[in-house]
Amino acid sequence: MPVSDAVERPDQPWSRQRLRSTNARLLLDRLRTAGAASRAQLARETGLSKPTVSSALAALEEAGLVHEVGTQAPERGRTAVLYAPDPSAGYALGIDVGRSWLRVAVANLDGEVVARADVRNRARSSGAMAELVVATAHQVVANSEVEPAAVVHAVVGTPGIYDEQRRRVRYAMHLPGWGRAGLFDRMREELGVPLEVHNDANLAALGEYTYGVGAGSRLFAYILIGTGLGMGVVSEGRLFTGAHGGAGEIGFLPWPGRQKPETLEDAVSGVAVVEAARRFGMSGQQLTAKAVFDAARQGNAAAIKAVELEGERIAHTVAAAAAVLDPDLVVLGGGVGHSVDLLLRPVRENLRALTPLRPKIVPSALGEDAVLLGAVATALGTARDLVFERHSAS
Repeated sequence: MPVSDAVERPDQPWSRQRLRSTNARLLLDRLRTAGAASRAQLARETGLSKPTVSSALAALEEAGLVHEVGTQAPERGRTAVLYAPDPSAGYALGIDVGRSWLRVAVANLDGEVVARADVRNRARSSGAMAELVVATAHQVVANSEVEPAAVVHAVVGTPGIYDEQRRRVRYAMHLPGWGRAGLFDRMREELGVPLEVHNDANLAALGEYTYGVGAGSRLFAYILIGTGLGMGVVSEGRLFTGAHGGAGEIGFLPWPGRQKPETLEDAVSGVAVVEAARRFGMSGQQLTAKAVFDAARQGNAAAIKAVELEGERIAHTVAAAAAVLDPDLVVLGGGVGHSVDLLLRPVRENLRALTPLRPKIVPSALGEDAVLLGAVATALGTARDLVFERHSAS
């Protein structure tokens, strides 16, 4: 008799329901991680008996958590039915709140995005921004044609650190009023779904680990360079956030060389790129970091100098991360980080002069979707548990 079944004895009636639930969860996790399988295959791989597998699959199918996805014709014996998790058993909501853009996506339990929206963030108050988040999320769910009750969990990514005790975000300097207490409680209530709040760089790192170039890395750092500067660290597949959620807030590091106190964020962010370009002679009222990089690609001398300086300063950022973390990989992302075609050479050249520690440096594979997909992946982790608990309890 398989070990997993041996504990289910008549003298332990109290454990039967728990055991059935455990067996069902074991099979569901196996199907989710390794793909569709037959009863016989599941019995072989899990050590459960065939009757136990059949009973657990029947319960999962009745609960709407798995479904038949085809058949398999073995060389000998009868054709076997293949089972897989039903992706429509529940849905998760991912939200990326940035200074310039708001991105929202609904995904099924397989992680497939079924609807999304990318909206310019023109809100100039925290209240207006919260209203925009809620309205956009409701619209995306409506566009997905998913029943609102089927969306079981949401995750929002934001600059700053979320203080769970005080129910507010700290250090989100580029989003005026975003640190107001109770703001996310209001959004939870109006969305009608449990809502987690996470730092955007942390979510970008998780997104890159789940869907991008971070997959398989033992320890990597995702450096998010845009309006601000942040870093997410993933070690052995788990996010490292520190004692108070502040690990990776690399933008707070001091940057020497000016009379007034300056931070690494002041020196490296998109605003710094524009300031450098102006100092080198570029003009234009609406000058942006993107415009500077575009001009550099066209051979503009001032823009090229600004990009070279940005590469040097990013190298200092990578050197600091390398000294503290010794990562096997550094991923550059965010609005500035996406111009890696111009930045990689100066970053690598300057890094060689700064430190003997030289991690591999690559661009984000997810581009501007890194935070959003990290929010989706994080929401799905909880949503799958909630869906199983909800259905197994009914």
